[in-house]
Amino acid sequence: MQYIFFIVLIAATIIFIAGIWRALKMSRKSVELIAKYEHDKNNPELIEEIYSAINSDFVLNKILREHCAKVEDIKILHRKLMQWGDFRKYNRYVPITSFFNRTALKYLLEHKNDDAKSLTEKMMNHFHI
Repeated sequence: MQYIFFIVLIAATIIFIAGIWRALKMSRKSVELIAKYEHDKNNPELIEEIYSAINSDFVLNKILREHCAKVEDIKILHRKLMQWGDFRKYNRYVPITSFFNRTALKYLLEHKNDDAKSLTEKMMNHFHI
């Protein structure tokens, strides 16, 4: 019985560490993009880098496939978020950070036809801005 408990404990620890590592990797990429494009916010390469980063993550890629999202969808959503959320608070910048969070990305893709103000307000509330 102790061996089973020990194995379950090790498995839970590995899953926890993998989850923390993934979240840290996505956060690091988000902050890197914020810093890189801080003074060039309308650069088309930003959209490509966002899409590439979320497409390479297994959790966010699953959401992209579920909603059949393409680069054009990310571009449209980014443009909407830029209208009302074009400001930075610490390491959060709504038009970039929103794509690197599982629940935020899912909400954006489910409501991509909503108006810019309501999407931005929802993301600002999500990130406590």
